[in-house]
Amino acid sequence: MGKSLFIAEKPSVAQEFAKALKVRTQRYDGYLESENTVITWCVGHLVTMSYPEKYDEKLKRWSLETLPFLPKEFKYEVIPAVKKQFDIVSGLLNRKDVETIYVCTDSGREGEYIYRLVAMMAHVKDKDQKRVWIDSQTEEEILRGIREAKDIHEYDNLSASAYLRAKEDYLMGINFSRLLSLKYGNAVSSYLGTKYQAISVGRVMTCVLGMVVRREREIREFVKTPFYRVLGKFDLGGHTFEGEWRAVEGSRYFQSPLLYKENGFKEEKDARSLLEILSANPPLTAVAEKIEKKKENKNPPLLFNLAELQNECSRLFKLSPDETLRIVQELYEKKMVTYPRTDARVLSTAVAKEISKNIRGLLNYEHAREFAGEILEQGSYKNIAKTRYVNDKQITDHYAIIPTGQGLGALKSLAPQGARVYEVIVRRFLSIFYPPAVYQKISLISVIEKERLYSSFKVLVSEGYLKVIGYSFGKNKKEETGQKVQEEEQTEDTAFLELLKGVKKGSTLPIKEFYIKEGETSPPKRYTSGSMILAMENAGQLIEDEELRAQIKGSGIGTSATRAEILKKLITIKYLALNKKTQVITPTLLGEMIFDVVNASIRSLLNPELTASWEKGLTYVAEGSITPEEYMVKLEDFIRKRTQGVMDLRNQLALRQYFDKAAGFYKKTAARSGSKKTKTEGEK
Repeated sequence: MGKSLFIAEKPSVAQEFAKALKVRTQRYDGYLESENTVITWCVGHLVTMSYPEKYDEKLKRWSLETLPFLPKEFKYEVIPAVKKQFDIVSGLLNRKDVETIYVCTDSGREGEYIYRLVAMMAHVKDKDQKRVWIDSQTEEEILRGIREAKDIHEYDNLSASAYLRAKEDYLMGINFSRLLSLKYGNAVSSYLGTKYQAISVGRVMTCVLGMVVRREREIREFVKTPFYRVLGKFDLGGHTFEGEWRAVEGSRYFQSPLLYKENGFKEEKDARSLLEILSANPPLTAVAEKIEKKKENKNPPLLFNLAELQNECSRLFKLSPDETLRIVQELYEKKMVTYPRTDARVLSTAVAKEISKNIRGLLNYEHAREFAGEILEQGSYKNIAKTRYVNDKQITDHYAIIPTGQGLGALKSLAPQGARVYEVIVRRFLSIFYPPAVYQKISLISVIEKERLYSSFKVLVSEGYLKVIGYSFGKNKKEETGQKVQEEEQTEDTAFLELLKGVKKGSTLPIKEFYIKEGETSPPKRYTSGSMILAMENAGQLIEDEELRAQIKGSGIGTSATRAEILKKLITIKYLALNKKTQVITPTLLGEMIFDVVNASIRSLLNPELTASWEKGLTYVAEGSITPEEYMVKLEDFIRKRTQGVMDLRNQLALRQYFDKAAGFYKKTAARSGSKKTKTEGEK
């Protein structure tokens, strides 16, 4: 009887498989072995794509004559630093007594690619290869994954997509970085006073750079506009509230050119004129024209995918996306949460059927005990499959990040930040088993001197799921839950609420005074590391509304597995700057100059929609909708045309004006001082 070989992505994962299989193994160099089982591991990537000089030594020297570089066959090589482990894995894959190979690398495109490269370089033949696809590292899930493992060829489309993603990044990076460095490197380095400046270009990173630079320039060009609102201060039984004047139909100012918007004037003098009209006949009273009372439900938010969790941790803890990913990966490896690199924000029907196990496990977690007990007692988990939190159509590889209910013994070994991230995931998960928060909304329209004043109030009458999401950390728990300040006046004063309920159409309402409130328009916000991840997920759009994000979701820029790394790279190569205290991202002078170079040469690389369409194409390959050959034809055509287009340009000198314009916004301009250190206004 032949042996089964299990190949994991990391040594720690291999250990978990050994525990789940309950096999008594002996440890050897780079693998574990028992009577019928061998378990080995990669250490991340063992194989990589070869540099151009491996195709031809002449290609080591950067030259326009050798571009575009589009090999017919791609070359790969073992990474020297991990050659020893590759040799061990390769030897095991080809051992005569190994009959079945269980591929246990991470269940995603990148994990698939890691194994396929190894199998290709090891020339694996005549073996039964099965793919283990799991959502967490709990024992039950590992055993289920092994039991239900499919033939590896069922994942061939995913593999093709993984190979193409690597080829695309490789070809765009090499061709466009060489092309723009040769064409414009001297213009950049001479302006900065540096020896030589390579220009680093990438399918995703250049697009992200463009988003940050454009936002910074929008902020610079923004001109604040003041406006003046007129407000009345009402007195209702000793309780005061505001009424805002609006120039609706029937107002003497309806559609007037004096208005900034219907609730404000461009000039203070015009607001003053209205104030005098409204205050002309004391004692001041308004008549209630319309009063509306209605209940409003606010549902628990959808569960976390990686992008949403990265955004939340950036907001709450000022963690960078790669720090959040590192923490949640640790939680996953300690069996505490499910697979983190997911785009889905819902559960599968299969998981929904077993969800009570996850909840029951949380009875042992201090911040969840009360809620988990309540959910189990009331049985609110039983109908979760009929809600918006369960949808098989919205899941590609993995469902949302949720607690497994296991691994709680590892809590003590977590750093404080890790424990907080875990609490955030747990509370979001438990909240979906609670009813919506219910608000009583009251809208009042009152009339004085033929002008209308608008007042609105919002009262929380049933907290519903909100009781779950008050974190144990943070000074202001309401603030930490992410509740936004409402436009309506929020009140918890029940006596005032009763007085409001007594107001009827035609009621007389005393007004203490009218006054003017000055406001001004706000510039666009800079991206934070978290909001940038969300903007990348939504193809360049920073969509604040969570419901809308869920509706338009498609393939964004990059993937949940790569976005944090791309952002980190842009900061490492000093194209972007990250303020660690605020997590606000700004461009550097060098970053702005690279933006101007790309904008003047291959502008389409800055287009989020185009970048997202490449990602969508890879998804189509994974789904089998288009062939890898079709994708490669389009990719090579894109590279050829853009390369030729840049070759024909003669615009190096024209860039100087753009460099000068950008440099004016930095403390030090390298063109004058030779200094390499630049700071943006956002970094100060």
